[in-house]
Amino acid sequence: MQSEQQLLRDVSAEIGRIVLGKERQVQQALCCLLAGGHLLIEDLPGVGKTTLAQTFAIVTGLQFRRVQFTSDMLPADILGSSVFDRNTNAFHFHPGPVFTQFLLVDEINRATPKTQSALLEAMAEEQVTIEGETRLLPRPFFVMATQNPLFQSGTFPLPESQLDRFIMRISLGYPDARSERQLLEGGDPREQMSGLSARLSVEQLLALRERVKQVEVRASVVSYIQRLIAFTREDAEFAFGLSTRAALALLQSAKAWALLEGRDYLLPDDVQAVLEPVAAHRLQSSADSRADGRELVQRMLAQVSVLV
Repeated sequence: MQSEQQLLRDVSAEIGRIVLGKERQVQQALCCLLAGGHLLIEDLPGVGKTTLAQTFAIVTGLQFRRVQFTSDMLPADILGSSVFDRNTNAFHFHPGPVFTQFLLVDEINRATPKTQSALLEAMAEEQVTIEGETRLLPRPFFVMATQNPLFQSGTFPLPESQLDRFIMRISLGYPDARSERQLLEGGDPREQMSGLSARLSVEQLLALRERVKQVEVRASVVSYIQRLIAFTREDAEFAFGLSTRAALALLQSAKAWALLEGRDYLLPDDVQAVLEPVAAHRLQSSADSRADGRELVQRMLAQVSVLV
């Protein structure tokens, strides 16, 4: 039987055939999927956000739907609605694109906050309540959303409650010179996607998620996580501290990272590896500070000791 590590390496390698030079970001996306969370990719247009999402969906073998968010979208465009059927003289529910296993929300911050909020229940509870009836979503349910920087025109900032639903936020950045050369010589990556194959089944993914839950966590590592969280609540550089939900997200992500590293136990290194993508989008600096989320994370790493 194929080992877990070999399986995960195959998934990463298959994605890496299209998404060149972004091994770290591919690992972070896989970590997010294994942790049972949702992923936000924030970057400039044209750096490969949508390509990563589409490639990821193919290789993980999940049922896939894509929604392009625009300013005129309504919640019903995502969740679905009931339509009157004259033949049966009754209303019938037509499910929206949210009823899938892998939902790509392209340019999430181009929709209004009202439309963005349509995803809150789905992302937190894997269900949606429509017209007074609660409907379960397929399992697994994974949202990968892209957004453009807020300084670009036509964008709406994501509310804190929406940001908090994403267990991680990552950026791709510009490719290095070697990878960009390969892209220029290899042709349009979207045309090469037809040659990709699924390397993961739903059953395997669910089994891997169970393995993440079984990763051993020593009391000393839990104490380290608590010190990191407490630091954000006590240091004057932070406008407000990280929530308990953020602490749980950090622990779960670190356990998934440990599994990706081939271990069944957690180290402080795993916590540090995922701290920025898990915490940076949840942090704001105080009025007296101009630090952004990433700089605040670096302050946490520098000021909080691993050992008591």
